[in-house]
Amino acid sequence: MRNFDLAPLYRATVGYDRFADLVDSVLRTEAGNQPSYPPFNIEKTADDAYRISIAAAGFREEDLNIEVRENALIVSAKKAEMEDKRTYLHRGIANRAFERRFHLADHVRVTGAKLENGMLDIELVREIPEALKPRRIEIAGPSTTKVVEGTTA
Repeated sequence: MRNFDLAPLYRATVGYDRFADLVDSVLRTEAGNQPSYPPFNIEKTADDAYRISIAAAGFREEDLNIEVRENALIVSAKKAEMEDKRTYLHRGIANRAFERRFHLADHVRVTGAKLENGMLDIELVREIPEALKPRRIEIAGPSTTKVVEGTTA
C-alpha cells in the first residue's frame, strides 16, 4: 500500500478537517480488512436522493437496527438464536451478526427504511439549507441613486 502525506492538505485548507480525516482513514484501511458481509449497493435515485440496499436475507425487522450518529449511518443486525436444534448437512446462508458503517456527507439525512424480500432499503436525501444555496445578487448601476441621511449619494 502506498503512503500519502496529507500534511499539505491540512496546511492549505480551513474547515475541511473531517474530509481530510476521512481520506486519511480510507487510505489507512487496506482492502483486505474491509468486511464483505453483507453485500450492499449504493444507488443514486435522483439528483439529491440515494438508496442503500443491503442483502439481509433471513433477518426480520426486529433483528435489524439503523442508527444515525455524528454523520455516520450505522446498520447492525443480531440474529436471535434458533430455539430448535437443526442438523445441517450444508450451511451456506450466513445469518451472522453484522455492523456496517456509512459516512454521510453534510446535509444528508435518512428519510426511511424498509425490509422487503430479504433486502433492506434505506432512503437518503440531501437537503441543502436555504442559507447555503446559491443566490443571485443584483448589481446596482450608475443610474441608481442612493439616499443617505437626506442627501443623494
